[in-house]
Amino acid sequence: MHNPGSVTPERFPAQEYFADGAQFIAGRLTKGTSGRTHAVVDPATGEDVYTYELAGTADVDAAVAAARAAFPGWSGATPGERSDALHRFAAVLAERADDFARAESLQCGKPLKLTREFDIPGTIDNTAFFAGAARHLQGQSAGEYSGDHTSYVRREPIGVVGSIAPWNYPLQMAAWKILPAIAAGNTIVLKPAELTPLTSLMFAQAATEAGIPDGVINIITGTGKEAGEHLVGHPDVAMTSFTGSTAVGKRVAEIATATVKRIHLELGGKAPFVVFDDADLEAAVNGAVAGSLINTGQDCTAATRAYVQRPLYEAFVQKTAALMASVRVGDPFAPGTDLGPLISHVQRDRVAGFVDRARAYARVVTGGEAPQGDLKNGAYYRPTLVADAAQDSEIVQSELFGPVLVVLPFDTDDEGIALANDTPYGLAASAWSRDVYRANRATREIKAGCVWINDHIPIISEMPHGGYKASGFGKDMSAYSFEEYTQIKHVMFDNTAVARKDWHRTIFGDRQQN
Repeated sequence: MHNPGSVTPERFPAQEYFADGAQFIAGRLTKGTSGRTHAVVDPATGEDVYTYELAGTADVDAAVAAARAAFPGWSGATPGERSDALHRFAAVLAERADDFARAESLQCGKPLKLTREFDIPGTIDNTAFFAGAARHLQGQSAGEYSGDHTSYVRREPIGVVGSIAPWNYPLQMAAWKILPAIAAGNTIVLKPAELTPLTSLMFAQAATEAGIPDGVINIITGTGKEAGEHLVGHPDVAMTSFTGSTAVGKRVAEIATATVKRIHLELGGKAPFVVFDDADLEAAVNGAVAGSLINTGQDCTAATRAYVQRPLYEAFVQKTAALMASVRVGDPFAPGTDLGPLISHVQRDRVAGFVDRARAYARVVTGGEAPQGDLKNGAYYRPTLVADAAQDSEIVQSELFGPVLVVLPFDTDDEGIALANDTPYGLAASAWSRDVYRANRATREIKAGCVWINDHIPIISEMPHGGYKASGFGKDMSAYSFEEYTQIKHVMFDNTAVARKDWHRTIFGDRQQN
């Protein structure tokens, strides 16, 4: 269904806004030095909206040097000082909310109501959360564990963090990388996806306006092969955090391991959506459509595999298909739009390929095509429901990253949970039941970093986000993320004030001290 709406807000003027370049180093925008350019494309129209010079290795070196120079002062600031700066940062973001929303919708194709109601408020809230969390970086209480000594634990920043963020949630992923790192006293160089650098650059600018010192946050916009790999392998980078595909995550780990860096990986997902036969069917149908189509399905936690117990299976398929068909596909800036385009025509064609191949072994119930007419130039794809695929088929096992939900039946509870766990991934999942014991069993036995009950997708700043298995390791958001961005130091004080300790006998034997 297409309903473009009657009034279209003005698109963001990216070329004018970032005329000075797409690199942000030591507090200012600058142009890249790779000698190559790249265009940000509006996926709703296929038109170039911003052309910029890509970063080269020299730009990475300059950004790392700026972060290294800023580290002593920022890490030496008190938790209260860092907290105050982050509170100011949240206030600046709130003042700039509409600009951020329009820029995010322009570069990603997200409906404006999604950026205004989800991406931007979530980022502001995350900033406010870490402003408070910055004052609570605590180690273990002091204690006399050996009898003769007092021990305590210091939690200290690591140094310069080199992070790489994906294109599906550019602003939120920039925040998830930057905020815990700097709240803990680190400095950072972030490489956003070259497709979507705009809001990462705006985020760094807002931090500078809020009084966060130059060099604490730096943005390098370049290719993964050149800028990304150089950043991960840089000898002055102490830690790398990467969000993206499992395949690229393996490459990041390989490079980081060569210099013995700490690594945090948030990788792919193929989230199961398990509907038991006592579930509220209407709630499950609404949850499946919303949970599978959020961000046009370009979400590593999106519902992608619905397993429905056989008594509800056919009704679930019919109702889900009908609700999907009512979703309004259109211009992201039009007020009536529910679903925008995918990030690019390449991604749209990739998703279409999975669905087209599935026609040979499964049933495409609704969707399965790109709309024509006034949307034909954009990277659009209709919401798609596929039923009756085999568990081992590629559309069930592989991450599509598009508006496609696959539905399979199951008979017993044991089978439903086993099927949910039967992929390499383990990022997120949901289970739908009115039975507290059934639901609790699902939370215990489904192997995923997040399991929702009777809902799918909501996240909050106070709770961690991260996966099991091939979905990576480490946590974003929440106080748990500080485990990734701090190192632990044991400090031990002697309490005896004697020169010769008892344990010295292992060296000196029975000899008397002179």
